[in-house]
Amino acid sequence: MTAYRARLTEFDIRRLIKATDEDERASAAHKLCRSMDRIDLDDADREAAQKIMRVLAQDAAELVRRALAVTLKSSDLLPHDVARMLAADVDSIALPIIGSSPVFTDDDLIEIVKAGSAVRQVAVAARPRVSRDVADVLSSDGCEQSVRTLASNDNADISENAMGRVVDRFGSSPEVVAALAYRQVLPLDITERLVALASEAVRTHLITRHAVAPETAIRLSTFARERATVDLIDQAATTADIATFVGQLNARRALTGSLLLRALARGQMTLFEHGIAELASTPHERAWLMVHDAGPLGLKAIYDRAGLPPRLFQAFRAGVDTWRQLSAEGADTTGEAFRERMLERFLTQRPNTSRDDLAYLMERLDRPAETPGRLVAANAA
Repeated sequence: MTAYRARLTEFDIRRLIKATDEDERASAAHKLCRSMDRIDLDDADREAAQKIMRVLAQDAAELVRRALAVTLKSSDLLPHDVARMLAADVDSIALPIIGSSPVFTDDDLIEIVKAGSAVRQVAVAARPRVSRDVADVLSSDGCEQSVRTLASNDNADISENAMGRVVDRFGSSPEVVAALAYRQVLPLDITERLVALASEAVRTHLITRHAVAPETAIRLSTFARERATVDLIDQAATTADIATFVGQLNARRALTGSLLLRALARGQMTLFEHGIAELASTPHERAWLMVHDAGPLGLKAIYDRAGLPPRLFQAFRAGVDTWRQLSAEGADTTGEAFRERMLERFLTQRPNTSRDDLAYLMERLDRPAETPGRLVAANAA
């Protein structure tokens, strides 16, 4: 096989040298480059192959140079100086190399970005991997299309500062905002800024897929047009500091009996515990003991101290009992399946709740379980 490959290479070299027609030379160049890239070369053969590439890179015919660029765009066999030469060529030759070649250094790519060609900036931004240094330069010097491409590239290492510059420069561009919003990971501060800029659909994605500060969730939930976007109970499930969250809910007078009953019915016991502790001005540990008191007095005492409506107590009692029963059955209380079972069982008890609360709970029960690819719009409390 090695001898066959060697003969094939020698034949194509002779064909390349003798050919006068550029189409024939381009075909020979393509076949030769493909052959060299597939064969395991020793040091001497590698040096010889790279000499051939340097000759091809200076061929007068654009078609020949393009054959070299396209065939070896992802190969580490391509010499660094040849890659730079091709990157300085016309776009049809430069773009495949700029977009894929692994032989470029960050300095090479930064130089290309700073040269200012929009299509070449886009090619850099779309590379299989974009380092943080290159992403920083793109965020500050790149055209809008290249920045949008960068934001859409989850293999680009974009620092929080770079994301901030993107928002500063292109916050008025719906396409850039959306591309940034749909990244897999976003810092909290960037999410906060995007929420204020994004369309309704993108805002829904941000709030359901990324953490936002409690005050932002609360603020958004108070406006009618965001009521289909922000569900405070959903936000509580994702917040890292539930005590702060309920404190801010209370400060905004949003920590109501209705909200806590909805949370409890959906299996969000932690939110209920912290919420009733906040309203009763009681440490969470003490509130937990009273809520989970096996006797009849603990829950009633903390409930009354919290100033919650007497007419709703039996509904809360039913919710706590349902949660306790499911826990005793060995159910995992942290998953979506548990929340669905909790809600189903709670509703079968015909709790004495308001019509609005029942409508909310029924709507949540009818909604299909969330999957990572779906955007969910929820009614706010």
